[in-house]
Amino acid sequence: SVPGIENLPCELQRNFQLMRELDQRTEDKKAEIDSLAAEYVESVKNMLPEERVEHLKKIQSAYSKCKEYSDDKVQLAMQTYEMVDKHIRRLDADLARFEADLKDKLEGSDFENSGSRSLKKGRSQKDKRSSRGRGRRASEEDTPKKKKLKGGSEFADTILSVHPSDVLDMPVDPNEPTYCLCHQVSYGEMIGCDNPDCPIEWFHFACVDLTTKPKGKWFCPRCVQERKKKK
Repeated sequence: SVPGIENLPCELQRNFQLMRELDQRTEDKKAEIDSLAAEYVESVKNMLPEERVEHLKKIQSAYSKCKEYSDDKVQLAMQTYEMVDKHIRRLDADLARFEADLKDKLEGSDFENSGSRSLKKGRSQKDKRSSRGRGRRASEEDTPKKKKLKGGSEFADTILSVHPSDVLDMPVDPNEPTYCLCHQVSYGEMIGCDNPDCPIEWFHFACVDLTTKPKGKWFCPRCVQERKKKK
């Protein structure tokens, strides 16, 4: 099972509730902006220059707050998406491992059945064979069994090593946007390039050799090269 997946509904409900609250704050702030703008237009002719500046600062402050709420809401939505996507990918990886284990067990079961049939056949003929013949028969039966176990282990290792990585290649929604240098959909931890003109914007940690979020501003490899060229 995937640890924490039982808490997913509660986490989703909490995030959606926060998004609704942020959305309501944004709408309230937009109404405040409309009111301040209408008041300014109505009274601007009778205002002193200082009063105009003060009123415009109020409107600007309200706009900044509105943008802050909207940015928080977008960030929360991305975190929620990544949280669900993370659980989906972990479930896909577990399913791939389960299918590999099941296939390995089925092949092992087929071998045991064939080995059992061979053993029964050997027992039915034991009265016709000498004790030397029985010893040779046993050694012959041991050899393919060991070979099979070795082959089965290699098969299992190969399957288990391939399937989890193949999860990233599973079909995705064609309408889902892609990001990063790898042109894949959003998953796991991602970091945004601080260049506002960056054509890609978001990158997977692993693709840019990051394990934790760096302090200060961060620029993607492509934008770093562009900045060096301009210098």
